[in-house]
Amino acid sequence: MKRVRSLVVLLALVAAVPVLAQSQVEITADQTVMNDAKREVVFTGDVIVVHPTVTVWAPEVIATYGEGGTTDIETFVATGGNVRLKTKDQDATGEHAVYTPADQLLRLTGNVTVTNASGTVNATELVVNLATNVSTFTSTGGGRVTGVFTSQ
Repeated sequence: MKRVRSLVVLLALVAAVPVLAQSQVEITADQTVMNDAKREVVFTGDVIVVHPTVTVWAPEVIATYGEGGTTDIETFVATGGNVRLKTKDQDATGEHAVYTPADQLLRLTGNVTVTNASGTVNATELVVNLATNVSTFTSTGGGRVTGVFTSQ
Protein backbone atom coordinates (compact mmCIF):
# COMPACT_ATOMS: atom_id res chain seq x y z
CA MET A 1 0.00 0.00 0.00
CA LYS A 2 1.12 3.47 -0.73
CA ARG A 3 2.57 5.47 2.16
CA VAL A 4 1.52 9.10 2.41
CA ARG A 5 3.44 11.88 4.10
CA SER A 6 1.66 15.11 4.89
CA LEU A 7 4.00 18.05 5.43
CA VAL A 8 1.14 20.33 6.48
CA VAL A 9 0.25 18.10 9.40
CA LEU A 10 3.86 17.48 10.28
CA LEU A 11 4.29 21.20 10.69
CA ALA A 12 1.12 21.34 12.76
CA LEU A 13 2.30 18.60 15.08
CA VAL A 14 5.71 20.21 15.43
CA ALA A 15 4.01 23.45 16.49
CA ALA A 16 1.59 21.67 18.83
CA VAL A 17 4.06 20.72 21.52
CA PRO A 18 6.97 22.96 22.51
CA VAL A 19 9.32 19.99 22.90
CA LEU A 20 8.52 18.95 19.33
CA ALA A 21 9.30 22.40 17.97
CA GLN A 22 13.05 21.75 17.94
CA SER A 23 12.86 18.46 16.08
CA GLN A 24 11.39 16.73 13.09
CA VAL A 25 8.26 14.57 13.25
CA GLU A 26 7.57 12.01 10.54
CA ILE A 27 4.15 10.46 10.00
CA THR A 28 3.48 7.60 7.63
CA ALA A 29 0.08 6.07 6.87
CA ASP A 30 -1.74 4.26 4.12
CA GLN A 31 -4.04 7.26 3.69
CA THR A 32 -4.25 10.87 4.87
CA VAL A 33 -7.43 12.95 4.61
CA MET A 34 -7.49 16.65 5.51
CA ASN A 35 -10.97 18.10 6.14
CA ASP A 36 -10.92 21.88 6.68
CA ALA A 37 -14.68 21.99 7.38
CA LYS A 38 -14.22 19.62 10.34
CA ARG A 39 -10.79 21.05 11.18
CA GLU A 40 -9.20 17.63 11.26
CA VAL A 41 -6.59 15.50 9.59
CA VAL A 42 -7.12 11.73 9.67
CA PHE A 43 -4.27 9.28 9.11
CA THR A 44 -5.38 5.67 8.59
CA GLY A 45 -3.73 2.33 7.99
CA ASP A 46 -0.66 1.27 9.95
CA VAL A 47 0.07 4.80 11.16
CA ILE A 48 3.55 5.44 12.53
CA VAL A 49 4.49 8.75 14.15
CA VAL A 50 8.24 9.07 14.69
CA HIS A 51 9.79 11.75 16.89
CA PRO A 52 13.30 11.59 18.33
CA THR A 53 11.93 10.92 21.84
CA VAL A 54 8.81 8.84 21.13
CA THR A 55 7.35 6.61 18.44
CA VAL A 56 3.60 5.97 18.19
CA TRP A 57 1.94 3.13 16.29
CA ALA A 58 -1.84 3.00 15.74
CA PRO A 59 -4.41 1.93 13.16
CA GLU A 60 -5.68 5.53 13.05
CA VAL A 61 -4.47 8.95 14.18
CA ILE A 62 -6.70 12.04 14.15
CA ALA A 63 -5.42 15.58 14.71
CA THR A 64 -8.04 18.30 15.26
CA TYR A 65 -7.14 21.95 15.01
CA GLY A 66 -8.68 25.27 15.98
CA GLU A 67 -9.36 28.53 14.21
CA GLY A 68 -5.63 29.19 13.93
CA GLY A 69 -5.35 26.45 11.33
CA THR A 70 -3.20 23.35 11.26
CA THR A 71 -0.66 24.88 13.64
CA ASP A 72 -3.40 25.28 16.29
CA ILE A 73 -3.67 21.62 17.36
CA GLU A 74 -6.45 20.98 19.89
CA THR A 75 -6.28 17.20 20.14
CA PHE A 76 -4.12 14.39 18.88
CA VAL A 77 -5.89 11.01 19.05
CA ALA A 78 -4.39 7.58 18.35
CA THR A 79 -7.05 4.90 18.16
CA GLY A 80 -8.05 1.58 16.68
CA GLY A 81 -7.60 -0.82 19.57
CA ASN A 82 -3.88 -1.41 19.17
CA VAL A 83 -2.02 1.74 20.21
CA ARG A 84 1.65 1.64 21.21
CA LEU A 85 3.91 4.42 22.48
CA LYS A 86 7.63 3.74 22.88
CA THR A 87 10.32 5.92 24.38
CA LYS A 88 13.95 5.10 25.09
CA ASP A 89 13.06 3.77 28.55
CA GLN A 90 9.41 2.69 28.35
CA ASP A 91 6.95 0.84 26.18
CA ALA A 92 3.21 1.50 26.67
CA THR A 93 0.22 -0.13 24.99
CA GLY A 94 -3.51 0.49 25.13
CA GLU A 95 -6.57 0.82 22.96
CA HIS A 96 -6.88 4.61 22.72
CA ALA A 97 -4.57 7.59 23.38
CA VAL A 98 -5.48 11.28 23.51
CA TYR A 99 -3.06 14.19 23.88
CA THR A 100 -4.39 17.71 24.49
CA PRO A 101 -1.70 20.39 24.21
CA ALA A 102 -3.79 23.00 26.08
CA ASP A 103 -3.57 21.11 29.38
CA GLN A 104 -0.56 18.94 28.46
CA LEU A 105 -2.41 15.75 29.40
CA LEU A 106 -1.82 12.41 27.73
CA ARG A 107 -4.49 9.74 28.38
CA LEU A 108 -3.95 6.12 27.43
CA THR A 109 -7.00 3.91 28.00
CA GLY A 110 -8.14 0.33 27.52
CA ASN A 111 -5.98 -2.54 28.78
CA VAL A 112 -3.01 -0.30 29.51
CA THR A 113 0.38 -1.93 30.02
CA VAL A 114 3.54 0.05 30.70
CA THR A 115 6.88 -1.75 30.81
CA ASN A 116 10.35 -0.49 31.65
CA ALA A 117 13.57 -1.93 33.08
CA SER A 118 12.18 -1.99 36.63
CA GLY A 119 8.86 -3.69 35.91
CA THR A 120 5.39 -3.66 34.41
CA VAL A 121 2.18 -1.85 35.44
CA ASN A 122 -1.29 -2.80 34.17
CA ALA A 123 -4.39 -0.61 34.48
CA THR A 124 -7.52 0.53 32.70
CA GLU A 125 -6.22 4.08 32.27
CA LEU A 126 -3.00 6.04 32.47
CA VAL A 127 -3.02 9.84 32.66
CA VAL A 128 0.31 11.63 32.31
CA ASN A 129 0.53 15.33 33.12
CA LEU A 130 3.48 16.41 30.99
CA ALA A 131 3.64 19.80 32.73
CA THR A 132 4.15 18.28 36.20
CA ASN A 133 5.58 14.90 35.14
CA VAL A 134 2.97 13.09 37.27
CA SER A 135 1.56 9.77 36.04
CA THR A 136 -1.68 8.32 37.46
CA PHE A 137 -2.77 4.74 36.84
CA THR A 138 -6.43 3.81 37.53
CA SER A 139 -8.68 0.81 36.99
CA THR A 140 -12.44 0.61 36.76
CA GLY A 141 -15.17 -2.00 36.96
CA GLY A 142 -13.85 -3.65 40.10
CA GLY A 143 -10.40 -4.11 38.62
CA ARG A 144 -7.23 -3.01 40.31
CA VAL A 145 -3.96 -1.53 39.17
CA THR A 146 -1.32 -4.25 39.20
CA GLY A 147 2.44 -4.09 39.02
CA VAL A 148 5.39 -6.42 39.00
CA PHE A 149 8.72 -4.83 39.87
CA THR A 150 12.30 -6.07 39.77
CA SER A 151 15.01 -4.74 42.06
CA GLN A 152 18.04 -3.48 40.22
